[in-house]
Amino acid sequence: MSSPANSTGAELGLRLHPLNRGFHWEPVRGPFRRVSAAQADSYNRAGYFLVPGALDAATVDAVLTEIDPIEARVEAVLRSRPGGKQFIARANEITFSTHLVKHSARLREFVASAVFRDLGHDLLGPNVRLYWDQAVYKKPGTQQPFPWHQDNGYAYLEPQQYLTCWVALSDTDEKSGCPWVAPGLHHRGTLEHRLGDLGFVCLDEAPADAVPVPAHAGDIVVFSSLTPHTTGPHSGLHVRKAYIVQLAPDGAHVHPVDGAAPIPADDPERQFPILVDGRPPALG
Repeated sequence: MSSPANSTGAELGLRLHPLNRGFHWEPVRGPFRRVSAAQADSYNRAGYFLVPGALDAATVDAVLTEIDPIEARVEAVLRSRPGGKQFIARANEITFSTHLVKHSARLREFVASAVFRDLGHDLLGPNVRLYWDQAVYKKPGTQQPFPWHQDNGYAYLEPQQYLTCWVALSDTDEKSGCPWVAPGLHHRGTLEHRLGDLGFVCLDEAPADAVPVPAHAGDIVVFSSLTPHTTGPHSGLHVRKAYIVQLAPDGAHVHPVDGAAPIPADDPERQFPILVDGRPPALG
C-alpha cells in the first residue's frame, strides 16, 4: 500500500509526550510468517497496512454473534446516563465495549488465533500478549469524527511500539467512518495529547498526506500504536462495526503520567499470552 510523502512534525507543530524520551523506531525485518515484504515496508515507512480477506464470513459472523448482545447492553446503559454520554461514548452514535475476552470464551480463542499470532510474531517478536480488546460500533448519522490520536496516547505503554489490529466486522468506507492514518509520524514515538470533548487529540487537523483505509468485512487494518489515526463521520445506512485487538510484547508496562510505579500489562483475565517463544502457549 503506497502513500504520499510524509508530513513532518515541525510542519504540524507537534510536541512529544512528556514520557517519550529518546525513542527510536525499530524496523521489522523478518523472517515473516504472514506479512509480505510490501506490507512490512509500508508498516516501517508509513505505520500501517491492510490485510485483505484475513477472516472468512463464518468467522466474522461468529465474532458478531458474541459481540452484538454485549454492545446492545452497553448502548442501553448509555441511554440511561445523563445526556446519553460516558467518557467518549455517546448513545446512538458510538459505543466502546471493552475487555470482551473476559466475557466470551469464543473471543478469547479468536484473539489468540493464527492470524494474530502471526502478526504478533512478525511485528513484535516471539513473546506476545493481548494488551487490549474492544468493539467500536459507530451508528448511522454520527456527525462528529473521532479525534486524531495515537493509541499510546490513551495509556502510555513501554515499549511504546506495540500493535493495533482494526478488524472490520462490516464493510466500511469514507462515508461510513473508515480509519484514516497519518503516515510516517510513528517514527517520532508518542506525541503529546490533550483531552478534548470527544477523546484524546494529538492532531487538530488532518495532515495533507492523510490516507483513508476502507475495508471489507473480514479485512484487518494493521497499524502501530504510534500511528496517528482517526475515523470520520458516518453518513451510511448501517452500523459500522469494528473489533480492536491490540498486542504488546511480553513484559510491557503502563507508565502513569503522575510518576507512580509502572503497572505490568499481564492481567491473566484480559492480557494473557498468545505467543511464547514463537509458539502458542501450552494449555494448563
